[in-house]
Order: sequence, then C-alpha cells, then structure tokens
Amino acid sequence: MEYKELNGDIRKEFPILNNSGAVYLDSAATTQKPSSVLESVGRYYLEDNANPLRGIYDLSVKATDDYEDARQAVADFINAKSASEIIFTRNATESLNLAAFSYGQSVLTPCDEIIVSTAEHHSNLLPWQTVAGITGAKVSFFDPEPDGSFDLNKLESMISDRTKIVAITHVSNVTGRINDIKTIAALAHKRGAVCVVDAAQSVAHLKTDVRDTDVDFLAFSGHKMYAPMGIGVLYVKENIAKDMPPFLYGGEMIDKVTKLSALYAPAPRKFEAGTVNVGGAVGLKSAIEFINAYGFEQIISLENSLSALAVDGIKKIPGAQIIGGDKACNHHGIVAFRIEGVHPHDVAQIFADENICVRAGHHCAEPLHKYFADISGEKVTSSTRMSVGIYNTKEDVEKFLGVLSEIRERMGY
Repeated sequence: MEYKELNGDIRKEFPILNNSGAVYLDSAATTQKPSSVLESVGRYYLEDNANPLRGIYDLSVKATDDYEDARQAVADFINAKSASEIIFTRNATESLNLAAFSYGQSVLTPCDEIIVSTAEHHSNLLPWQTVAGITGAKVSFFDPEPDGSFDLNKLESMISDRTKIVAITHVSNVTGRINDIKTIAALAHKRGAVCVVDAAQSVAHLKTDVRDTDVDFLAFSGHKMYAPMGIGVLYVKENIAKDMPPFLYGGEMIDKVTKLSALYAPAPRKFEAGTVNVGGAVGLKSAIEFINAYGFEQIISLENSLSALAVDGIKKIPGAQIIGGDKACNHHGIVAFRIEGVHPHDVAQIFADENICVRAGHHCAEPLHKYFADISGEKVTSSTRMSVGIYNTKEDVEKFLGVLSEIRERMGY
C-alpha cells in the first residue's frame, strides 16, 4: 500500500488548529478532528440519517449499512476474527464498565482475585473495585518499577489459580510506556485468567492486532483517535461474549419479549441497547481511513522523534523532573513532568497564556502519581503532561520547551 507523506502540511487538515493557532499538546486527553472525519459525519446527517435496524425504507437501510460498515472497519483495524466481536459504546470508560459488570460480575466469587496495575486510568480501576465489592472478590495491585516499566516475572509470581482477571493498560496515559500485552495475556491464560486491556492511548499510535496479542477484551475511545466524541469500542472474543449477560436493557438488544421474560439477541446486539450512535460510528470509520492513509510506520517515527525531542529538552531544564524515567525511548507520545517549586496547575496556566495546550493534574491516574511521589519522596502527587499527535511538529515541541525553560523564572525563582 502506498501511504500519503506525513509532514507539516497535515496540520492544514485540522480546521480547529488553523483557526485557533494553538500549539495543541493534549492529544492524550482528546485528539483534534481532520476535515475528512468532520465531513463524513456531516454527510451522514445530511444524506443518510435514520434510525437503523428498525425500518425497511431506504434511509433506515442505508443507516444500518453505515453502522455495520463501521463495525467491520473497526474489526479490520484491530484484526478481530469477526465483526461480531466489536461492540460499540460511548467511550473506553463505558467499554471497561461493560467488561466489569457484564463479564466480571457474572464470573467472580469471593474466592477470586482481580489483578490491576497501579498504572491504570481510573476507568480500568474503579469498575473492578466496585465489582469486587459486589462479588466479594479481591483486587490486587501490580506495581511498576521506578521507571514506569513492569517486571513480568513479578506479575507471573502474582498470578495464581485464584486470579480470574488481569487488567492492564497498553500505553500509560502518564508515562507513555508501552506494555507487553501479548506476554501479559499469555501469563494470564496460563493460569486460566482473562486479560482486559485499556487501549485508549495506543490504537491511534501503534498497530493493534488482537489475534496476535490474544487479549480477551480491548477497550478504546474514538475521540482519542481523531474520531468524534461519543463513540467507543469494546472488543470481546466471540467465545466469551456469547455467555456474557447484557449490560443495558431496552430496544434492539432483544429477539423476543413477553410480559414475563425476554430472549436477548446474540452479541454484539445484546450489548447495544437503544438508538445507536451511527454518526459517531461513521466518523470512527473515517478516522480509521485517515490513520491508515499515513500508516503506522510514519506515525510511530514522527511521534517517537517528537517525544525524544521533548524528553531531551526537559532533561536540560533545571528543576524539571520527568515522571517514569528520563529515557526518551520509553515515552511513546506522552511525557509527564514536574517543575520544582511550581504547582502543575500554575505550569499549565503559563502554557495556556502562550496558547500552548497541555494538561495538569492526576490525569485520572491518581494511584500511579501517589506511587511515584512515595518512591521519590515528593510531596506533589500530580504532574503536567504534554502529549503529541499526528499533527504536531518539531516547532511545536521547541515552542513548548522555550516556555518551559522560563517557568521557574516567571514564578520568581
């Protein structure tokens, strides 16, 4: 396949960046949307909009086709065996809740254990905490090393016959560290457990192959991969999904209803109650086409080079500390840091004053920040984070570093 060249001209495809003039370095929170995605969503509502699955008239049939075409596009994108393994949700958070409350709540007992990494986004922690409270199962935490990596020998020693679920992020939304989900899934399967992966920070940046990695569940959001907000995905292996009970109840997830009972549709329909987000699914398909047009080899090369430039620059700034070690190769598109004596929110405000968009806080990963603060003796349990996307350039990172180098002086140090 011949790919489009990835260079600085790609910024022209993102209207909001051209209109605002912002240096956007918050793609880990949400990505901006290219014109092709915006146009595809608009085209759907202008030409094809109808309630899918429910009508035999042309518009409804076309809306149904659009929706199912998007499902197949997602299946192809992550190399799922079948489109029936793709469940559409609102976002990765809903996907992980679906996994926890449908699968987890139906299989866990007081004798069982869920292993969750300390690096998880709250969306891959809170559902497991809650389901453990309901079922009596135990949540055990797998801590990273000081550089943000995971010692998989330690994980292997933790997993026992009691372990039923291992929940792990593919790419940390704090450190940018890539985790070896293929090996982690194999370790889980060796003891009869399933592997649940939060791929929200990876699918737009790394080639994802669920058959190669053999993960059981994979969750991600469209809005972090250049698609609209309000559309997400949960991949579930077909043999697992068929035995999972519904998560939500209502229209279109049934085959038959009586006054006393109901027969539910097979997956994925039984997990997609109510009117579905066809416009979002259309936008997601368009975003996949956008990513595929450039290819992951170019995307990875660009984002790794920008991450390396940021890490190397931050290391030279007095008072700056990178979260999760200072090796550039370990920060895939995401670099979180602290500035000595300056609160992360103040750091972010200074950047905002310069029209540079970064994030400050716990990044929905408070336990990880607490862990890093404890092992380093820091009192501040939050950070500032910069993260890159396909539209960022060397000049963006250089502007970021220029402002960062002045922050302590601006704050009176």
